Amino acid sequence: FQLMGCLLFCVQFCLLGAFSGAAGLLMNILRNVLLLLAPRWRWVRTKPTLAIILLMIAGMTAATWNGPISLLPAFSVGITTIGYWTDNGQKIRASQLMGSPCTLLYDGLIGSWGGVLSESITLVSIVLSIIRFGWKNLDSTGSVSTNKAA
Repeated sequence: FQLMGCLLFCVQFCLLGAFSGAAGLLMNILRNVLLLLAPRWRWVRTKPTLAIILLMIAGMTAATWNGPISLLPAFSVGITTIGYWTDNGQKIRASQLMGSPCTLLYDGLIGSWGGVLSESITLVSIVLSIIRFGWKNLDSTGSVSTNKAA
Protein backbone atom coordinates (compact mmCIF):
# COMPACT_ATOMS: atom_id res chain seq x y z
CA PHE A 1 0.00 0.00 0.00
CA GLN A 2 2.88 2.35 0.74
CA LEU A 3 4.30 1.68 -2.73
CA MET A 4 0.94 2.54 -4.31
CA GLY A 5 0.63 5.66 -2.16
CA CYS A 6 4.09 6.83 -3.21
CA LEU A 7 3.25 6.20 -6.87
CA LEU A 8 0.00 8.16 -6.62
CA PHE A 9 1.67 11.08 -4.87
CA CYS A 10 4.44 10.92 -7.50
CA VAL A 11 1.82 11.38 -10.24
CA GLN A 12 0.22 14.23 -8.28
CA PHE A 13 3.58 15.95 -7.83
CA CYS A 14 4.29 15.66 -11.56
CA LEU A 15 0.89 17.21 -12.33
CA LEU A 16 1.74 20.06 -9.92
CA GLY A 17 5.14 20.52 -11.60
CA ALA A 18 6.88 19.49 -8.37
CA PHE A 19 9.48 17.27 -9.98
CA SER A 20 11.91 17.31 -7.05
CA GLY A 21 9.20 15.85 -4.83
CA ALA A 22 8.32 13.27 -7.47
CA ALA A 23 11.99 12.29 -7.72
CA GLY A 24 12.16 11.99 -3.94
CA LEU A 25 9.18 9.65 -3.96
CA LEU A 26 10.84 7.50 -6.64
CA MET A 27 13.90 7.29 -4.40
CA ASN A 28 11.63 6.29 -1.48
CA ILE A 29 10.23 3.48 -3.60
CA LEU A 30 13.69 2.28 -4.60
CA ARG A 31 14.92 2.45 -0.99
CA ASN A 32 11.91 0.58 0.37
CA VAL A 33 12.12 -2.16 -2.25
CA LEU A 34 15.81 -2.61 -1.51
CA LEU A 35 15.15 -2.81 2.23
CA LEU A 36 12.48 -5.44 1.63
CA LEU A 37 15.05 -7.48 -0.29
CA ALA A 38 17.84 -6.92 2.27
CA PRO A 39 17.36 -10.29 4.01
CA ARG A 40 18.11 -12.04 0.70
CA TRP A 41 20.63 -9.55 -0.68
CA ARG A 42 23.15 -8.84 2.06
CA TRP A 43 24.89 -6.15 -0.03
CA VAL A 44 21.83 -3.90 0.32
CA ARG A 45 22.60 -2.84 3.91
CA THR A 46 26.21 -1.92 3.15
CA LYS A 47 27.68 1.56 3.35
CA PRO A 48 28.58 1.58 -0.37
CA THR A 49 24.93 0.92 -1.28
CA LEU A 50 23.83 3.71 1.08
CA ALA A 51 26.39 6.04 -0.52
CA ILE A 52 25.12 5.20 -4.01
CA ILE A 53 21.52 5.93 -2.98
CA LEU A 54 22.55 9.26 -1.42
CA LEU A 55 24.44 10.18 -4.60
CA MET A 56 21.35 9.27 -6.63
CA ILE A 57 19.26 11.56 -4.41
CA ALA A 58 21.75 14.38 -4.98
CA GLY A 59 21.75 13.72 -8.73
CA MET A 60 17.96 13.65 -8.97
CA THR A 61 17.79 16.87 -6.95
CA ALA A 62 20.23 18.56 -9.31
CA ALA A 63 18.31 17.27 -12.34
CA THR A 64 14.98 18.56 -11.01
CA TRP A 65 16.29 21.73 -9.35
CA ASN A 66 13.63 24.38 -8.86
CA GLY A 67 15.41 26.55 -6.34
CA PRO A 68 15.95 26.00 -2.61
CA ILE A 69 12.52 24.34 -2.28
CA SER A 70 14.10 21.32 -4.01
CA LEU A 71 16.28 20.78 -0.94
CA LEU A 72 13.27 19.87 1.22
CA PRO A 73 12.44 16.50 -0.38
CA ALA A 74 16.13 15.75 -0.89
CA PHE A 75 16.90 16.29 2.79
CA SER A 76 13.84 14.33 3.88
CA VAL A 77 14.60 11.30 1.72
CA GLY A 78 18.33 11.47 2.47
CA ILE A 79 18.03 11.72 6.25
CA THR A 80 15.37 9.01 6.52
CA THR A 81 17.40 6.72 4.25
CA ILE A 82 20.38 7.12 6.58
CA GLY A 83 18.10 6.35 9.54
CA TYR A 84 16.67 3.22 7.96
CA TRP A 85 20.15 1.93 7.12
CA THR A 86 21.09 1.92 10.82
CA ASP A 87 18.34 -0.54 11.80
CA ASN A 88 18.23 1.27 15.15
CA GLY A 89 14.77 2.24 16.42
CA GLN A 90 15.91 5.49 18.03
CA LYS A 91 17.87 6.61 14.97
CA ILE A 92 15.02 5.70 12.65
CA ARG A 93 12.53 7.76 14.70
CA ALA A 94 15.01 10.66 14.96
CA SER A 95 15.50 10.65 11.18
CA GLN A 96 11.73 10.58 10.67
CA LEU A 97 11.31 13.51 13.08
CA MET A 98 13.78 15.51 10.96
CA GLY A 99 12.54 14.41 7.54
CA SER A 100 8.79 14.51 8.03
CA PRO A 101 8.54 18.27 8.73
CA CYS A 102 10.52 18.93 5.54
CA THR A 103 8.05 16.87 3.55
CA LEU A 104 5.13 18.58 5.28
CA LEU A 105 6.53 22.01 4.43
CA TYR A 106 7.21 20.98 0.82
CA ASP A 107 3.67 19.64 0.44
CA GLY A 108 2.25 22.93 1.73
CA LEU A 109 4.46 25.06 -0.49
CA ILE A 110 3.53 23.18 -3.66
CA GLY A 111 -0.17 22.99 -2.78
CA SER A 112 -0.46 19.25 -2.23
CA TRP A 113 -3.21 19.34 0.38
CA GLY A 114 -3.54 15.56 0.36
CA GLY A 115 0.19 15.43 0.99
CA VAL A 116 -0.17 17.88 3.89
CA LEU A 117 -2.88 15.69 5.43
CA SER A 118 -0.93 12.47 4.84
CA GLU A 119 2.32 13.87 6.24
CA SER A 120 0.51 15.37 9.23
CA ILE A 121 -0.87 11.92 10.04
CA THR A 122 2.61 10.44 9.59
CA LEU A 123 4.17 13.01 11.91
CA VAL A 124 1.52 12.44 14.58
CA SER A 125 2.00 8.66 14.33
CA ILE A 126 5.78 9.03 14.79
CA VAL A 127 5.28 11.14 17.90
CA LEU A 128 2.60 8.77 19.24
CA SER A 129 4.87 5.76 18.75
CA ILE A 130 7.58 7.47 20.78
CA ILE A 131 5.08 8.38 23.50
CA ARG A 132 3.50 4.93 23.50
CA PHE A 133 6.68 2.85 23.56
CA GLY A 134 9.08 5.33 25.14
CA TRP A 135 12.32 6.51 23.64
CA LYS A 136 14.45 4.10 25.68
CA ASN A 137 12.34 1.11 24.66
CA LEU A 138 13.27 1.57 21.00
CA ASP A 139 16.10 -0.92 20.96
CA SER A 140 19.12 -1.14 18.71
CA THR A 141 17.46 -3.64 16.35
CA GLY A 142 14.79 -1.22 15.19
CA SER A 143 12.03 -3.02 17.07
CA VAL A 144 10.21 -2.12 20.23
CA SER A 145 11.39 -3.77 23.41
CA THR A 146 8.61 -5.23 25.53
CA ASN A 147 10.87 -5.49 28.57
CA LYS A 148 10.15 -2.48 30.79
CA ALA A 149 13.63 -2.82 32.33
CA ALA A 150 15.27 -2.35 28.94
